Amino acid sequence: MADNGASQEGGPFGVLHEMKFFNFMIETPDEAVDRIPEIGGPESHSNYPWGWAQAGNTPFRWYKQNTHEGGVHVPFVVHWPAGITDHGGIRNQFHYVTDVAPTIYELIGVQAPEVYRGVEQYPIAGESMAYAFTEPDTKTNHAVQYFEMFGHRAMYDNGWKAVTRHTVGVSFDDDVWELYNLNVDPSECNDLAAAEPDRLAQMIEQWWAEAETYGVLPLDDRGVELFGARFGEHTPHRPDRHYTYRPPMAPLPSQSSASLGGRSWDLTATIDRASGEGGVLYALGNGNSGLTVFVQNDRLVFDYNVFGDHFEVESDRDVPVGRSEVGVRFERTGKGGNATVVIDGADCGTVEFPFVMRVISSMGSSIGFDYGLPVSHRYSDSFPFEGTLHRVDIQLAESRKAGSAEDAAASQRSGMARQ
Repeated sequence: MADNGASQEGGPFGVLHEMKFFNFMIETPDEAVDRIPEIGGPESHSNYPWGWAQAGNTPFRWYKQNTHEGGVHVPFVVHWPAGITDHGGIRNQFHYVTDVAPTIYELIGVQAPEVYRGVEQYPIAGESMAYAFTEPDTKTNHAVQYFEMFGHRAMYDNGWKAVTRHTVGVSFDDDVWELYNLNVDPSECNDLAAAEPDRLAQMIEQWWAEAETYGVLPLDDRGVELFGARFGEHTPHRPDRHYTYRPPMAPLPSQSSASLGGRSWDLTATIDRASGEGGVLYALGNGNSGLTVFVQNDRLVFDYNVFGDHFEVESDRDVPVGRSEVGVRFERTGKGGNATVVIDGADCGTVEFPFVMRVISSMGSSIGFDYGLPVSHRYSDSFPFEGTLHRVDIQLAESRKAGSAEDAAASQRSGMARQ
């Protein structure tokens, strides 16, 4: 199942490096033309402009994040040779993402529990799609569905759809609703709001009732306030802003990784090594943008990869044989900053950089190796640490201070891109 419609985060011109967009570094068309051959290569992290996004959503309107068909109408493929006989068959019944779980439950003969480990569960909201596997022409059993995303709203009822595209700051009561008969107008081209005002009014009231039933209210069109790490108990982001990682560990998704973007932080790795043993201690991001801390040729190295521009520092002394604590002290000083590599409490080299990334990467972190396209060009694979990595500790500064409004806006852009 596709997750949503084509993305609108490329803006009017498109971007060749999506993380630049999230850091408000806008590429002009002239700059982009010079780098067109890079698209699709290992250094590419591109996103198309609005025009191509709209073309990608053809024949539907608008984009990902919107509740018009361009944001919510997606393909869904089911592979089950034992239960579906007309392989390659097409089904046209309306269904919604909440129908996936009930379908699986029915097929495997499982009843969803009302209470799990003493916790009362929300009732299943969807309907099983299993009937459609053998009855291709039967009417859908999911005839009514509300939609809401960042204040954009829609109500579907037996092929009719009322929909509004919300503008932040405008009262929800002032949103302009449109009305379409998707049975004959699946592309939402013929707005019937003026021709059928009574039907539209009834469907708007129906939306409010569904929203009340399924916990959508109160409506919330905030953006900046809803993104970025939320520090609290029982989350990956502790209130004291401290992270401790003990390998071996699988790679962490970006939302669960230490929130290093746009702020100062300290990283300390406790290691044991023999002479000549090296490898990555901590990496975040990938070859497009990120940061990595590693031991190479007995020296401690930090590489801050700012969209392909590498700012590196290598320690002026060897990492001791045996047990030691090594790390990085990263300081933001306005738009730029500096990083110092530290061995057993002693500063061993500093690098300065003109720009601190507020949003570093859509890739998360890995501990003891570099997962994916290597962050640094000084190694060519995952470069796992050959010694013993006991733990990695990261302590964030209390606040981002400089540029906090821009930081929040950057987090909003990045968060919306994941929706």
